Amino acid sequence: MSRIVVLGVFAADAIYRGSRLPAMGETVLGSAFALGPGGKGSNQAVAAGKLGADVSLITRLGKDAFAKIAYDTWADAGVTPVVVEDPEAYTGSAFIFVDDRSGENAIIICPGAAGDLGPEDILRAEELVRGADVFLAQLEQPLAAALAGVRIAADSGVTTILNPAPAQRLPANLLRDLTYITPNESEAEALTGVAVHDLATARQAGDALLALGVSAAVITLGAEGALLHSAERSEHVPGVSAGPVVDTTGAGDAFNGAFAVALSEGAEPVEAARFACAAAGLSVTRKGAATSSPRRTEVDALLAG
Repeated sequence: MSRIVVLGVFAADAIYRGSRLPAMGETVLGSAFALGPGGKGSNQAVAAGKLGADVSLITRLGKDAFAKIAYDTWADAGVTPVVVEDPEAYTGSAFIFVDDRSGENAIIICPGAAGDLGPEDILRAEELVRGADVFLAQLEQPLAAALAGVRIAADSGVTTILNPAPAQRLPANLLRDLTYITPNESEAEALTGVAVHDLATARQAGDALLALGVSAAVITLGAEGALLHSAERSEHVPGVSAGPVVDTTGAGDAFNGAFAVALSEGAEPVEAARFACAAAGLSVTRKGAATSSPRRTEVDALLAG
């Protein structure tokens, strides 16, 4: 079984659906509400676990009702928690608005206890990181934790993936330690200054990311799939449709978790990206974030069809 270690945040997602976001001072009647598991790190760990990998998640939680949602979610997906519980902090939470018409979303996240994740959390799990096939991180927790995790993993020959969300300026030493960086279009623009709106501009952004020091970029393009871009190749991997789009909230996390799984199993990068596109394609046909991630049999069936 492939071994994946994820560093990241759990957040209880408060999901509101409606026709539009309210203006300041305005109240808008919504159409639906749900409370469920979220946070990019947790979502990506859950996505990988549901696809059959041996996954450990390094994070921090409060001691509250939202923490129970986290543990229940991880148990269902087969994710092993590597958790520090902080009774003085709260478990992370996120406000998610989903547009009824388009399925697009807007998000505010408060990491809570996971906002205190640091290098000491990585050092506590150092042997776990060194023994992984893939180490996966995002940027909802402090950058110092991601720096420490990626450095230890890279030093041990572990494949490293950074999903740079939310986007921020990244130090050169972190970029050099990455095997893959996986921004979406807006994150690629924030990192490079190149507005991504088609394959040609995605390749320009990919070149800019390579110039910053990364080995390879996988720029996700929504329904259009993804661009795998390195010094040796630049290949478009088309999106994989699994039905009408209902909610895009968890698509990027499903992609990253699936990409990590395929790489950990020895898949060639383009094959791994196609597997990830199929997982994302299934994810958008369902509501929710972690709850929308597909099982392995579903992804295999979609690709086989």
